[in-house]
Amino acid sequence: MNNGFIINERSYQNRINNAQGHLIEGEVMRGCMYYKERGFADIDKTPEPFRVIKKGTRGIFTGQFTKSKAQPDFKGTMRGGKTIVFEVKSTQEDNIKQSVLSKKQSATLESYYNLGAIAFVLIAIQDEFFTVPWDLWRDMKEYFGRKYVKANDLERYHVKYSLRVCFLDKVFLIKVKE
Repeated sequence: MNNGFIINERSYQNRINNAQGHLIEGEVMRGCMYYKERGFADIDKTPEPFRVIKKGTRGIFTGQFTKSKAQPDFKGTMRGGKTIVFEVKSTQEDNIKQSVLSKKQSATLESYYNLGAIAFVLIAIQDEFFTVPWDLWRDMKEYFGRKYVKANDLERYHVKYSLRVCFLDKVFLIKVKE
């Protein structure tokens, strides 16, 4: 019986984490819409790879997520033609580990970065947001002496939240109206 409780507890925590991830993603997507409407950038959420297993009636189907091809969570172009790519990660803990990115995700961000894209990891630590440049994230151990960061380590990369995650405001020097 104890195993059933552990599985249910883990399942419950996974559901909470999933819901939190969707909430954060929605906040980032609001930011993307804001920048698009004002002509600063056109950034889209990369769709999750998915395949239909069985078609039913009235548009109902059974589907399955397929293995990720490690595409960044968001990709787009900024005014002036610069490519922008980033992963979004969040935690309710007081720190976030470098290992939250898979090796494939890291390799993909590295590839875009090497081609000249603006690449970063947009993280939420509790209720604070930060845009961590890819090279800082990649070399975290060298910069911080450990493979995790806390909010106070990233103060210079803090981004404001004002009805959206203002992740590009520092790039375009946008003043957010409160």
